[in-house]
Amino acid sequence: MYRNDIYLLRPDALAALENDTFKKALDWYYSILLEDLPAKFHIAKAIEVPRDVGDIKNLDTESLWDLHRELGKDLVALWSEVRRERIRFQEFKRKYGEASVNLIEVLVELAHRILRKCVFCERRCGIDRVSSAKSFCRLDYRSYVHSWFLHIGEEAPLVPSGTIFYGSCNFKCVFCQNWDISQENPYGGVEVTPYHLALIQKELKLSGARNINHVGGEPTPNIHNIIESLRYLDINIAQLWNSNFYMSEESMKLLIYIIDIWLPDFKYGNNICALRLSSAPNYVEIVGRNHRIAIEWGDMIIRHLVLPNHVECCSKSVLKWIAENLPKDKVLINIMDQYRPEYKAYQYKDISRRPRYDELEEVYRYAEELGLLWRDISR
Repeated sequence: MYRNDIYLLRPDALAALENDTFKKALDWYYSILLEDLPAKFHIAKAIEVPRDVGDIKNLDTESLWDLHRELGKDLVALWSEVRRERIRFQEFKRKYGEASVNLIEVLVELAHRILRKCVFCERRCGIDRVSSAKSFCRLDYRSYVHSWFLHIGEEAPLVPSGTIFYGSCNFKCVFCQNWDISQENPYGGVEVTPYHLALIQKELKLSGARNINHVGGEPTPNIHNIIESLRYLDINIAQLWNSNFYMSEESMKLLIYIIDIWLPDFKYGNNICALRLSSAPNYVEIVGRNHRIAIEWGDMIIRHLVLPNHVECCSKSVLKWIAENLPKDKVLINIMDQYRPEYKAYQYKDISRRPRYDELEEVYRYAEELGLLWRDISR
């Protein structure tokens, strides 16, 4: 599909480039998209590991995390300079280049150590995935990509989105619309190395993608390969994390240095519904914590799918949490109306139908009362 065809189907995606609300809330993302400022992973590549550190593989894990924290200060300083001086990508590469041993290498090493006792998500299985032991997500060290393409069904500022669908998930949502790749057959895609993953991202960029959209399934079990792919990625494009946001604090510490725009789900307003419908313990505390962290490190569009019979317990609770815990002028919210009973949903009476018009209108009114930015972004 050519770009002109995309904009014929999604004229709102073209209009989004001039939308002041979007440009203000998604300032960093739009800076990469419209001004060609370097995506954060390129800034990380310019942050050099001091020579007196020696081989990072010889550092113990605690020392490696200390190094991660110190280099993060350099990243923040350089990121601030890029935004302040409006340094474009090619100028940035000429001025700062790419350090031979850089912050990305530190992130890669930390990710592979986590893989040996996996705590990428808050299930914290602790299983050595390198030795092929299968954890809750049923993945070892390998990543499986089921499809990649220019997605025109995402939010207007993102379209066309260079979407990469990874197999597997750390949730067991009974209503999952991608249940075939997330739960039934996560290995049915193409096995990809980090180098192949970089080639996929480059192909998407050259085809017209505005961003690289890591999704699934769920990208979290694939963090090690996603980060390592950035070693080989030589084009400039925003990295987008499209996730259930059940990552561990360790994973968040890795992702904040490379992700430019966050696209999290906020599914449930209480832990009972989350455990019952997604097998996700302590959901609100974990996902809420990660939202608070992420908004300090990039732009954000939150997705909330309205479930039938869950307006009070989930939809209103989620919106209230967002209003009370995140900056209203920095967060766009997509209140999604497209729920349909899929997978095992018919076994659960409360979610065995589509949401009614009056339920959706009640959620919209509540978002309006709270002063949230939802109207233009929702489709």
